[in-house]
Amino acid sequence: MVLKKKVHLVSLGCPKARVDAEMMIGQMQAAGFEHTDDPALADAIVVNTCSFLQSAVDESIDSILAMSDYKTDGRCQNLVVTGCLPSRYGKELADELPEVDLFLGTSDIDKIAAALQRDLPERTYISEGSFLYDGGNAPRVKSMRGASAYLKVAEGCSRSCTFCIIPKIRGKQRSRSVTEVLGEARLLAAQGIKEVVLIAQDLTSYGVDLGDNRSLITLLEGLETIPGLRWVRLMYAYPWNFTDELLSLIKDSDRVLPYIDMPLQHISDRILKAMRRNVLREKQLELIDKLRAVPGMVLRTTLITGFPGETDAEFQELADWIQDVEFDRVGVFAYSPEPGTPAAEMPDQVDPEVAEARRGALLAIQQGIHEEKMRKMIGERLEVLVDGPSDEHPLVLEGRYYGQAPEIDGVVYLSFEDGGSFVRPGEFVEVEIEDASEYDLVGVVLAEP
Repeated sequence: MVLKKKVHLVSLGCPKARVDAEMMIGQMQAAGFEHTDDPALADAIVVNTCSFLQSAVDESIDSILAMSDYKTDGRCQNLVVTGCLPSRYGKELADELPEVDLFLGTSDIDKIAAALQRDLPERTYISEGSFLYDGGNAPRVKSMRGASAYLKVAEGCSRSCTFCIIPKIRGKQRSRSVTEVLGEARLLAAQGIKEVVLIAQDLTSYGVDLGDNRSLITLLEGLETIPGLRWVRLMYAYPWNFTDELLSLIKDSDRVLPYIDMPLQHISDRILKAMRRNVLREKQLELIDKLRAVPGMVLRTTLITGFPGETDAEFQELADWIQDVEFDRVGVFAYSPEPGTPAAEMPDQVDPEVAEARRGALLAIQQGIHEEKMRKMIGERLEVLVDGPSDEHPLVLEGRYYGQAPEIDGVVYLSFEDGGSFVRPGEFVEVEIEDASEYDLVGVVLAEP
């Protein structure tokens, strides 16, 4: 019997890169390779990289160098680097990393099986843009735990935010057709998936490149008809193209969750203009008011501190706004001047220590807001989707209510009345919340499916 060659894959970065990694695992397995979680047992190692920020670049390079050790200390004979880092730095990266056998950019991940079989004559394959897959035909192995899965509806971005390198790495936005996305959603539902998380770099612009400004509405209406799907979650829903029709659909739907991840970045009009964000303070405030009018709405946003020229007064404006709006979830980045972006060439660059201090100040404000919101949930009864055993406490089951996105927000730790019962990943249970920590909830299961 011929043993299958084993491949270990390291995936870094955002959920969009996570889907790329799942596709590559599917292609590997279709070509006869076996995936292993132990790099020491791998005949080949793939590192799927991120390069959105300098910190991500550093992490990617550290991971590549760490995996290269297995070429001398393990079984590895083939080290392949894929994703955003090769797309951003090209052959310059290949010159700097002789340890790597082959590089594939974001447009060339469909060559992964050939790369592992050593059937590619060149060392670098870095085309413009990104690979737009057909979820109905391309093999994909889901790696998210429980009954949830990411559903990537588009690649790239056609915006020109001055701080962002993504359009140069992944190209302009290219949307998958509604028919194709719905086909993949049906396959996922048939496999037992109960929650799909829609992702794109700019979700609310989905389909605009195809000439249809209602593509997202049409997609959501279609997802509501698929048997088995219970939750549809919207991530990276930018403020432009967020229409009243979309708001009404979310308000009236029993599947599209009242959970919106909307990266807003700042509130100062001058900073927003310098960022080329298109939607300024007044429109942001109007949209937030409309979102808050949706019953049960949970709002997540991301912000940037220390953007070039940000004054103490503009930072204070941002801090005051956070206290006033009371977002449910907030992520904060200290600005990083990324080479190749317009913002990196702007005057009045803010000292990185100042940007980081401002980031810490915002997070401290949000921590207090978040803790208060969590405490108010004690005594509530929530529908929770069971994910499985906790990584931190293997003997404890955990799940999430609709206001907790998988792998991003906190969880609900589950206990049982009278010492126990058992529920399986993918089941929905009614839970009464008994306690709350900084990020997580603790509750007792009251009813089982």
